[in-house]
Amino acid sequence: MSASSEDQFKNIVSHCKEYGFIFQSSEIYDGLSAAYDYGPYGVELKNNIKDYWWQAMVRMHDNIVGIDAAIFMHPKTWKASGHVDAFNDPLIDNKDSNKRYRADVMIEEYIEKIEAKISKEVDKAVKRFGDDFDEAMYRLTNERVVANQIKIDDINKRLATCMTDGDMAGLKTLIEDLEIADPVSGSRNWTEVRQFNLMFSTQLGNIAGEEGKLYLRPETAQGIFVNFLNVQKTTRQKVPFGIAQIGKAFRNEIVARQFIFRMREFEQMEMQFFVRPGTEMEFYKYWKEERMKWHLALGTPAEKLKFKDHDNLAHYANAAVDIQFDFPFGFRELEGIHSRTDYDLKSHQELSGKKLQYFDPELNENYVPFVVETSIGCDRMFLALMSHALVEETVPDADGKDSTRTVLKLPPSLAPIKCAVLPLVKNKEDLTDKARAVLHQLKAHFPCQYDEKDAIGRRYRRQDAIGTPFCVTVDFQTLEDETVTIRERDTLEQVRVGIDQVTAIVLEKTTMANLFA
Repeated sequence: MSASSEDQFKNIVSHCKEYGFIFQSSEIYDGLSAAYDYGPYGVELKNNIKDYWWQAMVRMHDNIVGIDAAIFMHPKTWKASGHVDAFNDPLIDNKDSNKRYRADVMIEEYIEKIEAKISKEVDKAVKRFGDDFDEAMYRLTNERVVANQIKIDDINKRLATCMTDGDMAGLKTLIEDLEIADPVSGSRNWTEVRQFNLMFSTQLGNIAGEEGKLYLRPETAQGIFVNFLNVQKTTRQKVPFGIAQIGKAFRNEIVARQFIFRMREFEQMEMQFFVRPGTEMEFYKYWKEERMKWHLALGTPAEKLKFKDHDNLAHYANAAVDIQFDFPFGFRELEGIHSRTDYDLKSHQELSGKKLQYFDPELNENYVPFVVETSIGCDRMFLALMSHALVEETVPDADGKDSTRTVLKLPPSLAPIKCAVLPLVKNKEDLTDKARAVLHQLKAHFPCQYDEKDAIGRRYRRQDAIGTPFCVTVDFQTLEDETVTIRERDTLEQVRVGIDQVTAIVLEKTTMANLFA
């Protein structure tokens, strides 16, 4: 991470704390590692993200329905899904620092350093050649760039082979060959690489031992699979159709870091789309395109998003791709689209002894459907929005002088507070009474906030910092003609309108329907 990116990331974390978006969990007890609480504005923004996803998935599709499955499931669920035997990350310890790491992540970070060298070479060439620069040709012909790219390709190939084969010794050999050092101590004194299961376990009631063992679900998908027939029959859906769910999942990460990007308790928004065998790649392509459109509709610049095919596929998949976002710490997975074949339904069918098949009236036959999955982390989506939306810019003050403001340019549809009502001055009872009357009129339609503390300019800045799209100022003219000034966050434009027009203006600009247009 470059110095400027590191500063940006620190600004996001501090802004979230200062303005009531996210707090460290159990902070008065010095916190709990990789656990966070969403504050008053954070919970509103997070709920809006979930609402946007739910509307896009369930309400905008006739053939997708939702469920809310329990976090606790029968332990055989996780045997059938492969999580008991195969839900592992490769763990390595440094003997000198006693620090613990994921072996694959260390190798991926080494690759990123080489990629940074390539980017530096390209940036220098852009400055040197200007408009005549052909980046694609440069990447193919420059000796240093080509050599580094060959090195990246070789490391990626070895890493993918080790991960697919479960070759822990091969991972350690790769770390030694690359001379990867512990970032804390600089030591290369590593333990063997070993598998670490990521599931949290607990017990059922007072039953001890294996009989009473339960797991906190590591993903929400299995709750959909075991309810496949219940949902299909009660909603009379025909293949292809989908089942969507939003819910908490839990993973005992070896190293949870980068704020809310990787946590041990997180929230997933997943949709499993059941299709006729042989058609899965058609729908895999469809959902890749649809999900990218969902992100771009928020105004996210296209250059901040990219597809990244998986180098090594999970045991259940025949195709997998990530939508990556350019976080301050680089491009990382934001959402996954996977063709899961019929692995899950067949595994549950086999272990439970219950048929999980669909009768296709067009083919006049029973079959186990194939599944295309879209899975996005709600917390990561929150961080992506904050990363893009939090900006500092120079704007004119009321007296015409330039000043710097911190503004959270969230899509108005997702903003925690849609409108703030501000009396021009605090100590005039007729103004504050009128402002509260306006607030009462508006708050039935969207989340509003009343603020009378400090000068009006400072109050504008507070609302900018939490992303409020509109501020309504009630002044002395309001008492005469029932008009107010409405200020728009991004353009700073101020317009005089009637009080009876404010609701319609704010609703028009902040409705979720704008994102689907």
